[in-house]
Amino acid sequence: MATLDLSFAAALVAIRRDIHAHPELAFAETRTADLVARELTSYGLQVHRGLARTGVVGVLRKGSSQRAIGLRADMDALPLQEKNDCPHRSRHEGRMHACGHDGHTAMLLGAARYLAAHRDELDFDGIVYFIFQPAEESEGGAAVMIADGLFDQFPMDAVFGLHNWPGIPVGEMAVMPGPVMAGTCAFEISVRGHGCHAAMPQEGVDTLVASSQLVLALQTVVARNVHPCESAVVSVTQIHAGEAWNIIPDDAILRGTIRSFKVETQELVERAVERLCNGIASAFGAQISVRFDHRYPPTVNSVGETEVCRRVARELLGPGKIREDELPSMGAEDFAYMLRERPGCYVWLGNGPGTGGCTLHNPHYDFNDEILPIGVSYWVRLVATTLRGEAATVRG
Repeated sequence: MATLDLSFAAALVAIRRDIHAHPELAFAETRTADLVARELTSYGLQVHRGLARTGVVGVLRKGSSQRAIGLRADMDALPLQEKNDCPHRSRHEGRMHACGHDGHTAMLLGAARYLAAHRDELDFDGIVYFIFQPAEESEGGAAVMIADGLFDQFPMDAVFGLHNWPGIPVGEMAVMPGPVMAGTCAFEISVRGHGCHAAMPQEGVDTLVASSQLVLALQTVVARNVHPCESAVVSVTQIHAGEAWNIIPDDAILRGTIRSFKVETQELVERAVERLCNGIASAFGAQISVRFDHRYPPTVNSVGETEVCRRVARELLGPGKIREDELPSMGAEDFAYMLRERPGCYVWLGNGPGTGGCTLHNPHYDFNDEILPIGVSYWVRLVATTLRGEAATVRG
């Protein structure tokens, strides 16, 4: 593995653990943004603040070329109670860095520090934008940064993202072109019946029976509507109804999520859900309506930029260390919004087995500090490769 020799590795670990100890939720990453801006300024970079409220963009220029790339890290934590006992555990009840955004932020800061200190030694010509994004977890901070003028104020030819991934061994990465993360859509189904005494069900329209049938029927949407070679998920995650043990309630609410990689698949699933709602409403004499809330689009890597990332990863990690079997995932990622605006690539960096074997969004998760130098080295090599002289592979 050809990682960089980082003289500031210990400082990078300290930054990561400091961010972990002080997690901040979507659009409230004030302390984290202050830390990021302070670090970037100390490296001699131009610093811009205010996009999506707490977003930070650092700017590094070398040479005369106007070719530019963006490197993105997310900063927000999750509303989750941490169950680790480590010294850097969260100091805030109900908030935790359970997805590794503390590590992503630290790695990108490390890359900015190394590139700023060694720019004269590295063979590249152009502009690097270090994008520190708020509110990745369900709030669409990437879309807000774009709406606030990210690509207008900082014109770039391509944009790149990285996420740690428990389960992939340390020293390996997952890289592939095309869809790598699913689009996500939340749904809410309202079931209206006729409440009555539980001992006299013949006098009412049972919302719970209708809802139960609907939950089961929704499991057939993918199996009997989506082409077997395509991928989609329909999951009911909430049922809310009733307050007493002897009353059949008037109303019930079902909520859940739909995941897919293509717009046409999403539309097909929605039509199938609507048909089931109408059919079960008719069969049980209930009134059923459904509302769809489209969240993140699919995350789709462009072919050319993915090939560059694959080559950089192979040179960094060695042969046999680049995986495609882990991708794609039905998880969602708001970096998708950036990839709709610019070509680019989103990769997974192996985080090892994780604490106790746990994965992301687990109260026992912790970012593996061992991979910080790998992430920094990947970013630095990617900059040097994409912006190297006239042979740069990024499209203008």
